[in-house]
Amino acid sequence: MRRTTRYPVSGPNSLWQLYQTVSFWKVLKNVMVIQVARYTPFLGVKNWMYRTFLRMEVGEQTSFALMVMPDIMFPENIKVGRNTVIGYNTTILAHEYLIREYRLGEVEIGDEVMIGANSTILPGVTIGDGAIVSAATLVHKDVPAGAFAGGNPMRIIYTKEEMEQRKKEELA
Repeated sequence: MRRTTRYPVSGPNSLWQLYQTVSFWKVLKNVMVIQVARYTPFLGVKNWMYRTFLRMEVGEQTSFALMVMPDIMFPENIKVGRNTVIGYNTTILAHEYLIREYRLGEVEIGDEVMIGANSTILPGVTIGDGAIVSAATLVHKDVPAGAFAGGNPMRIIYTKEEMEQRKKEELA
């Protein structure tokens, strides 16, 4: 189960009421920062922009590939550990705007995590240290540390223990 907080709305759908939940100026600033960061080839500059202007927690030597899309409305709810790779065109969401409610949830990505290209990470999930998420995965629930997960819907393909056993067999 994802950890999100639900906020009911009445009247038009929650996205139509966007600027009652988040400042227009914050969204405008975030759009500009994210668009520049999506295209910059300098990983250190990208991380600095995310930390400084979006208040994201980003660990040292973490790499956001080209076109990664962090949450525009609530990027401060995203935490990424050190030496992690976020693959090309991945989307990291910390919000969901629905018809009769919106939901907010923190996204926590651990240390030395590999997230494949074109993945989508939904709000309220944790991806544990050393986990691997295959390309084009919809991460809709937690990924345990050291596990290999993939698919849509996502499933755990190998646990940490199974991954360790596979590595031993490859070395033998």
